[in-house]
Amino acid sequence: MKDILIYYLILINIIAFITIYIDKEKAIKHKWRIKESNLFLLAIIGGSLGTYLGMYSFHHKTKHKKFILGIPLIMFFQISLFFFK
Repeated sequence: MKDILIYYLILINIIAFITIYIDKEKAIKHKWRIKESNLFLLAIIGGSLGTYLGMYSFHHKTKHKKFILGIPLIMFFQISLFFFK
């Protein structure tokens, strides 16, 4: 069961990272964007690290307070839950 959780977390973080990249590319091209609520949803369901790394790798959403505070806060709670069940 622990292996499945690890594979899930790897996959969801890769998806979150790629989603941030896609949203950045759409922003550059002035195309239809991915909803911020969907980006937060990916973080909440386990993709907070991928979202965080994507934000700073692609310099995307790094001026939005709800992202620069919210994503690390989500990550903190997830890490806390993981280690202090």
